[in-house]
Amino acid sequence: MALHFQSLAELEVLCTHLYVGTDLAQRIEAEKALLELIDSPECLSKCQLLLEQGTTSYAQLLAATCLSKLVSRVSPLPVEQRIDIRNYILNYVASQPKLAPFVIQALIQVIAKITKLGWFEVQKDQFIFREIIADVKKFLQGTVEHCIIGVIILSELTQEMNLVDYSRPSAKHRKIATSFRDTSLKDILVLACSLLKEMLAKPLNLQDQDQQNLVMQVLKLVLNCLNFDFIGSSADESADDLCTVQIPTTWRTIFLEPETLDLFFNLYHSLPPLLSQLALSCLVQFASTRRSLFSSPERAKYLGNLIKGVKRILENPQGLSDPGNYHEFCRFLARLKTNYQLGELVMVKEYPEVIRLIANFTITSLQHWEFAPNSVHYLLTLWQRMVASVPFVKSTEPHLLDTYAPEITKAFITSRLESVAIVVRDNLDDPLDDPATVFQQLEQLCTVSRCEYETTCTLLVQLFDQNAQNYQKLLHSASGMTVDMAIQEGRLAWLVYLVGTVVGGRLTYTSTDEHDAMDGELSCRVFQLISLMDTGLPQCCNEKIELAILWFLDQFRKTYVGDQLQRTSKEATGGCVPPN
Repeated sequence: MALHFQSLAELEVLCTHLYVGTDLAQRIEAEKALLELIDSPECLSKCQLLLEQGTTSYAQLLAATCLSKLVSRVSPLPVEQRIDIRNYILNYVASQPKLAPFVIQALIQVIAKITKLGWFEVQKDQFIFREIIADVKKFLQGTVEHCIIGVIILSELTQEMNLVDYSRPSAKHRKIATSFRDTSLKDILVLACSLLKEMLAKPLNLQDQDQQNLVMQVLKLVLNCLNFDFIGSSADESADDLCTVQIPTTWRTIFLEPETLDLFFNLYHSLPPLLSQLALSCLVQFASTRRSLFSSPERAKYLGNLIKGVKRILENPQGLSDPGNYHEFCRFLARLKTNYQLGELVMVKEYPEVIRLIANFTITSLQHWEFAPNSVHYLLTLWQRMVASVPFVKSTEPHLLDTYAPEITKAFITSRLESVAIVVRDNLDDPLDDPATVFQQLEQLCTVSRCEYETTCTLLVQLFDQNAQNYQKLLHSASGMTVDMAIQEGRLAWLVYLVGTVVGGRLTYTSTDEHDAMDGELSCRVFQLISLMDTGLPQCCNEKIELAILWFLDQFRKTYVGDQLQRTSKEATGGCVPPN
């Protein structure tokens, strides 16, 4: 018995070194001992010892880690042993629901691995590892803590089934994932939605941490179901705005019920920000559902319900003050245009009011230039794609983009110019110092800026002339390099970028002589600025303006000097006359 407790004490010291130790040598030794423990015939008994008699959560975590590695071996344990481990863990977490969350998570991951790797194993004509939903329903009949554990089991299993293990044949993974999708995933989603409906039907006590945790875990479960790789495409997550969710045809009934979308919009409006952003994340996936899941009338009805939800959120925008909600809502708007054509959007009854609300929301977002540039990317994506679709709209319903696109462009231009003084005087991070973000936003803006181009051109000419004159006055003043000069140079840098952007947005098939003349008016001003800076060297040298000029020249070259031009304009052949 003395040896027994000495062994336990040694294992707990090992846990401390492995998970919270600061000595690198001790941690390496602990990792080595862990590997030796996994290979030891006593591994299972030691894990049981740590779980039942360990005095710290790290002892339980070590046991879970060992078990996870043990059941993940290429040469699997005997079926009976895996069944015993699975049943032992289920009983263990059921009897100790107040374990540390990371311990519960680690132990449930062991169950998920055993279930996945044994998915096709048969004993007495039964798939012995597939009764997971029946096991979970037992947890759902218990306390809130037990419900949380049951939901986490389903969530971890869904993630595990979606996770490619590159140490095993990919064909086997796909076969397991496809079988799980066809036999269990829909039932899991229906179960999760029914839990959410039950919770929303009665007053939610979100002051209770367990209640809040339960809602969070159920929403995460829904999100894992909707994020499942349904067709084995392994889509690049970085291509977020191009995503279409390939919902199986057998799920149509769930998506055709208006109550499904209403549930998540209601959850958004009922929950605090930490949880409501998860509801929005689910709605992003609902908005990304593949078009072919519905017939044309069904698709129009589904889109109408999505647009009603957007209108409701924008009419009650308090929740959007939270950065997480704001970001997910911007993603939601972008996904709407990715998956629906402008011709479909304009046919929705609420479209005129909703496009006005979205425009106001975008303008407000652009005016707060220092806030969430990653989120603004999605708003600009929305408007870029909306404007790019205008030539292809056959519907007689007004799209109203000729009204709102110039306002979006104006808000971007004026907000960036106004930001310069704040950046310089308060010594803030300058957006111009992040060229990747600037270029991305400008490339999105270039399409939007060509809608009602005369309005945009008039604004830019006015602002460029005004700022160029102020810059020239400062150059001839005796004050030297001042704050005013730094502000003026920053504003000119933005204006040169913006001129390059609108010139670069010219499309051959939509351009007119009038538009080319406007491009010439703007371009000549930049060339005059280049001349002014050349004559004033070296005191006129400013890196930000020079980088902006390089951007402009590149856009001008691609638009008016490139080899692939299909028509030659006067502006590209010297017909551009500098303004007085």
